[in-house]
Amino acid sequence: MYSLFDYAFGPTKVIVVSEERLQAAERRAKEEQVEAVESRISYLTDYSRQLREELKALTPEKEPQSLEEALTGDA
Repeated sequence: MYSLFDYAFGPTKVIVVSEERLQAAERRAKEEQVEAVESRISYLTDYSRQLREELKALTPEKEPQSLEEALTGDA
């Protein structure tokens, strides 16, 4: 039967990796990060464009020139 002591102080694993494989793994990780950032930029750009269109639809085309126009809504 195993005790907590056996789990805490058991033998450690040592993994040996060649320099080439390590560099390849680092390169893949960086490429995935670049893809994630580019995807996020694309999403945020599209979202920004959508918000600008909504804002344009909410903005009146002509500002009222007088207080009377503002109160009556006549342009």
